[in-house]
Amino acid sequence: MITYKTPAEIEKMRAAGVVLYEALKAVKAAVRPGVTTLELDGIAERVIRSYGAIPSEKGYEGFPGSICASPDDMVVHGIPSDKVVLKEGQIISIDCTVLLDGYQVDAARTFPVGRISAEAQSLIDAAKEAFGKGLEQALAGNRIGDISNAIQTCVEGHGYGVVRSLCGHGIGKEMHEDPEVPNFGRAGHGLRLRQGLCIAVEPMITAGDYKVYIAADDWAFLTRDHSLSAHYENTLAITASGAPLILTMPDGFEGEDV
Repeated sequence: MITYKTPAEIEKMRAAGVVLYEALKAVKAAVRPGVTTLELDGIAERVIRSYGAIPSEKGYEGFPGSICASPDDMVVHGIPSDKVVLKEGQIISIDCTVLLDGYQVDAARTFPVGRISAEAQSLIDAAKEAFGKGLEQALAGNRIGDISNAIQTCVEGHGYGVVRSLCGHGIGKEMHEDPEVPNFGRAGHGLRLRQGLCIAVEPMITAGDYKVYIAADDWAFLTRDHSLSAHYENTLAITASGAPLILTMPDGFEGEDV
């Protein structure tokens, strides 16, 4: 069932978004060679709880972490571990959700670990660019497929793959709500966007083939060809007219990123 949020509910989600932004900023500052993904998890949890908020990924369907920490060819849902030590030249995707005052937000970034290759940086940049193209289509009166097609066109225009078996989603009181927001599709198709719809838009892209598989832990998704993957996500609120609100970027998409 699709729910449309009131202005008061959206303000609660915006407050949660500030917390999530600060958590991702703290994680980014800590990403360097020699750090474990479990240490990053602890940093995020401490920041989130310092605001009286809850890292809602922790315990979600049994997931043990406060963040998903997914290096290199791992697309999403990497379990934080003291055995995963970051190395120079890697990239690491951090996905996090925050619950505050009954409402949730979701965001993700892919960070470089030390100095990375130009190819890896280009992939990271393309994920953010693809989000921006989707953002331009997140307007009242447009359809979900307009967002999906804009993302796909951008990503494939760079020669990268668009993961098809994972997608964005509605969000609010629950972490995952209707509708689904695929990163590929046909413009002019799907649910019509209207004021109060809150969605997580999250391009997940690959340097090679888009196909993925689930690891033995039944959580992590990895690229089948072990090519690098990048992830960029924010939570949006559709407005009556004009650009959507980015609830997880206090300064907006053109402002300071984490």
